[in-house]
Amino acid sequence: MIRVVIAEDQQMIRSAFASLLKFETDIEMAAEVSDGRQAWEAIQKLQPDVCVLDIEMPYLSGLELAETIRRDGLPCKLIIVTTFARPGYLQKAMEARVNGYLLKDEPIDVLIDSIRKVMRGEQVISADLAPTLFMKEENPLSEREAEMLRLTKTGMTTDEISKALFLTKGTVRNYLSSAIQKLEAESRQQAVQIAEEKGWI
Repeated sequence: MIRVVIAEDQQMIRSAFASLLKFETDIEMAAEVSDGRQAWEAIQKLQPDVCVLDIEMPYLSGLELAETIRRDGLPCKLIIVTTFARPGYLQKAMEARVNGYLLKDEPIDVLIDSIRKVMRGEQVISADLAPTLFMKEENPLSEREAEMLRLTKTGMTTDEISKALFLTKGTVRNYLSSAIQKLEAESRQQAVQIAEEKGWI
């Protein structure tokens, strides 16, 4: 029996996945959760065979969760599901050694088949995503610049960032200005959007 944890913040999709998986005689739903923090707790407690993780969830993203699971040496197989065919995301997923990377608009049969395949030691990637494996784009941002954009994304102001990181407001503005310039953006919000779409933050 393959024990599965599903972590997906959209209730309709999560419920649909779980309901359809329950019809499979060789698959058991160990847990279905709505955010990364709940997923991490469930994975530690239940030790599932396969984790199906949404790439974008509150508290911990699917990628952050995958990195944490690998860092702690937990043996479960990992399948990332996403709406986004972004090269940066796929690149990060490969670096986190996920076993599967699927688009959400795939038929449910593909997910079910993928769960069985990763249990056999195979790696599964949606056919539509295969070309993005060859579209590796170097991240021009320094870690500090990426950090500034991540904090900006949360809604923090220059003043709040400077206080949180114990930097002067001028230093924060310089990092943000550099990031905006490197990404050829017109504003910090646009820089955040570009970096996010490319999977760099």
